Amino acid sequence: MPRVLPRLAAILAAAWLILSVVASAVGPISPDAAAVQIQYGAVLFGQGRYREALDAYTRAVPVEDARLQMEARAGVIRSSLRTAEFLLASESASTLFRAAPKDPEVLALYGDARWAMGQFGEAEAAYAGALAIDPAHARGRRGQARVLAARGRLEDALVEARAAVATAPDDPETHQTLSYVFERMRRFEEAASSLVSCLNLLPNKDTSEQAALARSGVKFLRSFGDHTPYAMLPADRERRHTIPFRIVNDKIIVQAKINGNRDRVDFVIDTGAESTVLSRRVAQRYSIVELVTTLSAGVGDVGLRSLQLGRLDSIEIGSLKVQNVPVMIKNPPLSEMPSREPEAFSPLTLGLSMSVDYGRRLLTIGPGATIGEAGIEMPLWLHRLATVRGVVDGAHTATFVVDTGGEVISISAATARSLTKIRDLRRIRLKVYGTSGWDSDAYLLPGVDLSFQEIEFRNMPVVVLNLRAPSALLGYQIGGIVGHRFLSKYRFDIDLDRSVLRLKGASG
Repeated sequence: MPRVLPRLAAILAAAWLILSVVASAVGPISPDAAAVQIQYGAVLFGQGRYREALDAYTRAVPVEDARLQMEARAGVIRSSLRTAEFLLASESASTLFRAAPKDPEVLALYGDARWAMGQFGEAEAAYAGALAIDPAHARGRRGQARVLAARGRLEDALVEARAAVATAPDDPETHQTLSYVFERMRRFEEAASSLVSCLNLLPNKDTSEQAALARSGVKFLRSFGDHTPYAMLPADRERRHTIPFRIVNDKIIVQAKINGNRDRVDFVIDTGAESTVLSRRVAQRYSIVELVTTLSAGVGDVGLRSLQLGRLDSIEIGSLKVQNVPVMIKNPPLSEMPSREPEAFSPLTLGLSMSVDYGRRLLTIGPGATIGEAGIEMPLWLHRLATVRGVVDGAHTATFVVDTGGEVISISAATARSLTKIRDLRRIRLKVYGTSGWDSDAYLLPGVDLSFQEIEFRNMPVVVLNLRAPSALLGYQIGGIVGHRFLSKYRFDIDLDRSVLRLKGASG
């Protein structure tokens, strides 16, 4: 039985070779040739050979038969999403949507492509459109679950994720989404069970990197056992904790106690981190056990990077005390870096809002907001990282990560390539290092206009970074990053209760 798919792939490949010779003699691809290529793509996709599947589906697109062309484009979208070719997925989905705007599968695929471009609002509208036509559509419900989770409505997201699994129990993506929602809800055992279901449905589950990561995830989630992750006393979760900080090298620094020890460790408040981060030196100092290996990605030529996951018994920052805290350990550490990798903590991982007053050097962690209703509000989407929408050069929308651990305003190389005037501007090479090492492709691009709601920057220089690896890991294209030099001009709230970034006044 295991030999059936490879044998079928070989047969279809041979058939395609014969048909392609015929097609080359008579002109455009024939329906028969396209049908074989679509079948070939489906087999390759089922084997987890997504890039080869993408090539197969792409070769079928020129067919004139409308039905086959739609099948080919749908295959291109699914395959390019798996290979992080987000722009190709977006362009193909737009073409497919124009051809069949009332087809629920087309609408849901269009939503997936918009999501992959970081256009979360447009994705939400597409999923809603698919479900208005077919309320039981699995891809639409899975998409709706991601939308609701990103807006902080986790109970509603759970309903949609469970419905998607019930409708499409053989689709690993529905189980993966359900696992993600359970993890956000701190229900780690249920998250692990859903991830096992996902793992069992993956192609090449014994050898693929995706399956290896899933197994690591299951092991890590189950390592908590009866320990409640991110445990806090109810009174501590319901109150606001105000903590003084200092600024060092454009980063917010607070002091924390680890595992009940009396000495304090400097932590960067870093909303650009998905979890609490420890250097290898600090992890060894406090005997933090490394449990599993996972992948991380950030700015730098290293791209995807294997690191360790562990668990803190507790961390205390001011009056805030949290127990059973997942941590990422920077082991192995990067070599040839200008400074050691710092410890980092993001209050958003607790599911709590946060406020920063740069003028008074005060950080507030807790429910609600501190600066009231006045101020500029931007819709905030929290899917692994907190993001807001920006507009580059008046026409190009992009998703920006709100990164208190970052220093400058930057755009991705992908965003820069979308600017028509980039050919006329002088690029100034920069030496930039990030969490994945040196970014040898980084440069300064002058003369760029940026806007965020009412906030506008005209003719300013921005740093251009290679963000392909973190985008691929997150599953959506990062258009840029707003860091200290943007945020420090304001008092700001990241209000998870209302899913907004609120900015007010100058920090003084």
